[in-house]
Amino acid sequence: MRISLSAALIATLAIAVVMFLLRAFPFLVFSKKDPPPFVLFIERYIPSMIIAILIIYCLKDIQLTAAPFGLPSIIALTCTVALHLWRNNSMISIFGGTIIYMVLNYVLK
Repeated sequence: MRISLSAALIATLAIAVVMFLLRAFPFLVFSKKDPPPFVLFIERYIPSMIIAILIIYCLKDIQLTAAPFGLPSIIALTCTVALHLWRNNSMISIFGGTIIYMVLNYVLK
């Protein structure tokens, strides 16, 4: 199905306006007063919960009974934690751990 150029531009403009309003909404609502306790709870605890879920998701398919016995995942996780503690930079941790995992996964399989 093909759409016209004008329809594509209108859809893009509509999406841009909605995205802008969604991004501006919290600043407009909470700029004059303190956020409610529920928002403070989310701000404080949700990032840690998401990281825990991501770690579980990354480690869920490890085969401990067959070679390489989850070694690439465990080493990459350890290196990711070490990189983050050393440099305290999420991007270095993410990319470093991913590169180490990919290399180990290629070499050990």
